[in-house]
Amino acid sequence: MPETENKKEKLSLGVMAKNACYALKLTAEIGPAIIVHSFFLWLIGHGEWVFFDGVFMKVVVNALDTGQNFGYIARFVLICGAVFGALAIYSNYVENVVYPLQTNRVFGGIYKKMYAKARNVELRCYEDPDFYNRYTMAMDGAEEKLTAIVRGIFGAVIGAVGAGIMFWLMYQIDHYAILFIISPMIGNFLFGNLNNQLVFKRYKDQAPNEKVLNYVSRMMYLPDGAKEIRLSNVFELMRKQYREATDKNVKIALKYALKVATMNFWRITFTFTVIFEGVLLYAIYRNRVSGTITLADLTIMTSMMVAMAWLLIGVFDNRMAIMKNAMFINNLRSFLEYEETIPEDWDGDIPDPEFKSLEFRNVCFAYGEKETIHDLSFVINRGETAALVGHNGAGKTTIIKLMLRLYDPTSGEILYNGRNIKEYNLRAYRDVFATTFQDFMMFGMSVKDNVLMGRHFGDDDKVVTDALKMAGVYDKVMTLKNGTDTMMTKEFDEHGAVLSGGETQKIAVARTFAKEANMKIFDEPSSALDPIAEYELFKSILKEARDHTMLFISHRLSSVKDCDKVFMLEKGRLIEEGTHASLLAAGGSYAKMYKTQAMNYLALENEEEVIL
Repeated sequence: MPETENKKEKLSLGVMAKNACYALKLTAEIGPAIIVHSFFLWLIGHGEWVFFDGVFMKVVVNALDTGQNFGYIARFVLICGAVFGALAIYSNYVENVVYPLQTNRVFGGIYKKMYAKARNVELRCYEDPDFYNRYTMAMDGAEEKLTAIVRGIFGAVIGAVGAGIMFWLMYQIDHYAILFIISPMIGNFLFGNLNNQLVFKRYKDQAPNEKVLNYVSRMMYLPDGAKEIRLSNVFELMRKQYREATDKNVKIALKYALKVATMNFWRITFTFTVIFEGVLLYAIYRNRVSGTITLADLTIMTSMMVAMAWLLIGVFDNRMAIMKNAMFINNLRSFLEYEETIPEDWDGDIPDPEFKSLEFRNVCFAYGEKETIHDLSFVINRGETAALVGHNGAGKTTIIKLMLRLYDPTSGEILYNGRNIKEYNLRAYRDVFATTFQDFMMFGMSVKDNVLMGRHFGDDDKVVTDALKMAGVYDKVMTLKNGTDTMMTKEFDEHGAVLSGGETQKIAVARTFAKEANMKIFDEPSSALDPIAEYELFKSILKEARDHTMLFISHRLSSVKDCDKVFMLEKGRLIEEGTHASLLAAGGSYAKMYKTQAMNYLALENEEEVIL
């Protein structure tokens, strides 16, 4: 993803507070029940502690000390027990029913937002390695971190109120004993905070290596990777990648190990050891040595001090949990708040359904600092069949991506029917085109779904059949167990079809035949086909061109002979333009490239002439 504030701003307390508020707001939007129940759960939990150690123990001990009768004490205990029992039922219901259900709801809601955002960001985000790291960190247990922050906020606030009440009750018994609360503050606020910062830094440092580990693990069970592994020594390279990533993670863990262990030692020492043993020794000293406190007051004071200590520990543990998860939520927040440069929901005018022209006017485009398209100008008019040709790296596919507004030009403009394409509703504009890319994706769905791609027509089955026939793969599909309903790949169906590269490419091409669009684009549609299959496919493409404007990229120049326009590209520049015949007559780069290829397909062309 292009650089955002997330990369620049330090995670200060202010930023983490904003992240925590963002998490609270987001959770309230998706799963408001968690907000309500978290408040009452913490209120009950901390209220029980305050009541038990600040009121219950005092009443019982004083009753015993003053000789109250058993009935009075028993009634008080039973009433309190009944109330505690009812509250325990509610707490168990929340923990075991409400939270699991609502967490799943938050899970669905947050991932729906993240998937929508991922779909809406521009293509360049997916070509930025940093985007993957940010996206995976944002996705990593997002719902758990959100609910942890919500629970942490209420736990910290209500716990602080409870600790304040215990502080006041404690102060009534002994003014000096309250100084012991400084200890858990130091343990949690100072050392706990430092520990969480180290853990987050370790997580960030290990994220790129986790990306490698996940990639290698994924390659081990994907069928395409499995074939290559068995037919080569690439497994050794992958194992080396895995080992190197693991070694790096181990080194990173060792780098932080001593620091994390040290911070944990001091946190535990100040949080638990000092206060528990210190208060106990202090109370015993006052009872046994100075004789300034009764055994009853010693019992109550010790009980309240322990309760207050645990409340304070809870406050700071919740605070640390908020800070820790707020660090991770920063990735989620920056991802969801990222402002796309070409959002998929870009609104504008609906383009004229009647295709008249598509024009590149002085278009330049750069990946970062490197310009790949230079001052490009050309026009494709309605009904024309045009071809982009040139060596690898000439910029042909980039031009199509610019045409479809997957990228925007660095300078210059692209016009559809005389208007800048930025003025159009993006989805409506892209619907003008039907496109097959060379690097197509086949999905774990039926053949039919892979052709229709979520679109629906009056008679879907006929559309699919006609498209598969035009692509030259219908007969093969009908040999499959379930015909067009056969699942592609075996990822979700053990009876799924695993077709050859050429057959799979034909199904991808069928998508463009199936979609009714003003302009159809084929990016190297025959790269995986043999010469005969390629010839048959281009016959279908040219037949389709009779009723459509057509643009295609082809590595085989003999296939562009019947095009109205041929654009010859070299290193992102348009160096020649004309018909096949005129470019041959000009004797330039196109003619040279054609003659270089001629010896390889001369025999095939003779065969085609015989067939014709």
